[in-house]
Amino acid sequence: MAERDISFTSLQPGSGDRFQSLRRELGVTSFGMNLITLQPRERGRVHSHAQQEEVYLVLEGELTLILEDGEEHALGRGKLVRVGPEERRQLVNRGDERLVMLALGGHGEHVGRDGRAWESWDEGGEGRPPQEVPLPDDLPE
Repeated sequence: MAERDISFTSLQPGSGDRFQSLRRELGVTSFGMNLITLQPRERGRVHSHAQQEEVYLVLEGELTLILEDGEEHALGRGKLVRVGPEERRQLVNRGDERLVMLALGGHGEHVGRDGRAWESWDEGGEGRPPQEVPLPDDLPE
């Protein structure tokens, strides 16, 4: 049997590390993914990227995103922000609680609509575009 192309990891915001490289742990090669944990009053470096855009998703606490012109944005739990490659930014935890966020970064065109779907495990063939396959019934009570 061929080796499966699947990997697992767990978020570890309590490890004491600021960065957990989820990309490396999972073996992801097409985009970056890090868990960033900042304790109260901690902040990251001022940085930008040559080509990579980043999306930050706040999981706990509140992120203060500071931009080069001094503009600040506060993002609470469940909020996301996309920052373009050359925008200089700094990630700051001004709060009294731990800040935990997921940082996703990538470059290049997104390949959309390449999924394949089947109505059941018994169905064979090449599958169809997901939007052409009805959603299955919900699980029984």
